[in-house]
Amino acid sequence: MAFPPPRLLPLQPTSCAPRAVAARHHGGRTAPELSGPTPRVVVVTSGKGGVGKTTTTANLAASLARLSIPVVAVDADAGLRNLDLLLGLENRVHLTAADVLAGDCRLDQALVRHRALQELQLLCLSKPRSKLPLAFGSKTLTWVADALRRAANPPAFILIDCPAGVDAGFVTAIAPAEEAVLVTTPDITALRDADRVAGLLECDGIKDIKIIVNRVRPDLVKGEDMMSALDVQEMLGLPLLGVVPEDAEVIRSTNRGVPLVLNDPPTPAGLALEQATWRLVERDAMTAVMVEEQERPKKKGGFLSFFSR
Repeated sequence: MAFPPPRLLPLQPTSCAPRAVAARHHGGRTAPELSGPTPRVVVVTSGKGGVGKTTTTANLAASLARLSIPVVAVDADAGLRNLDLLLGLENRVHLTAADVLAGDCRLDQALVRHRALQELQLLCLSKPRSKLPLAFGSKTLTWVADALRRAANPPAFILIDCPAGVDAGFVTAIAPAEEAVLVTTPDITALRDADRVAGLLECDGIKDIKIIVNRVRPDLVKGEDMMSALDVQEMLGLPLLGVVPEDAEVIRSTNRGVPLVLNDPPTPAGLALEQATWRLVERDAMTAVMVEEQERPKKKGGFLSFFSR
């Protein structure tokens, strides 16, 4: 199927347009204030597959690059990588972290720089349909993160796209992380998995965990047929990084290999992910209070009571 070329915001980090867009949605400021020492290693995880974890990683990375913040996005799925597709780099990945660790190439050779977003580089753990050699163990990405820290020009962020589930791939992906972004949708199956993953992250020593609630439909929330972001936050007991509405443009963006945050005009989901990026940079959180949540009566029983049994 052929897709028409999208209209994109200017991609050069030095151009004024991305700054102007950012200023319009962030109280007149043109750039967030980077908080904490760098590089910051952030794992984007979910537990349950299909909730938008890789889409979130791609858009957070693209937003950081547009803000002139150097970022390395790491696809930590050893056999089913997809981050390269969402960034439009699938034809340029020839070397991987597995090749680096095997001594077949240097780390800088395995990094794929985005042609339009010069501050964004991609690193894939291994080639599609291949398995990471068992000899590498769970410290694979820890070695990679350490090597990036020692680089001549280290990135400000290392974003790790964690594979679904909580098996060996999950353990490998979270090993070097100091922060976590937990992506979930407002349904009970995704939330139960997210709650389990949050516990595992805390057991591994990752205390800075924030949630992104994806694919929210305000019409269903208002009709009490879907949990609100406030419900999700109360259930998981974690700070809220962002609330991303259901947006038909997401699937078009994915199929084109162009991050949603680059669309012009901006879409609701793209704006939400851009705002989440600012909060991530500044270690900030949002308050999950919406007009419909203030107006609707508190429902007895329902979703929250299901989890309190």
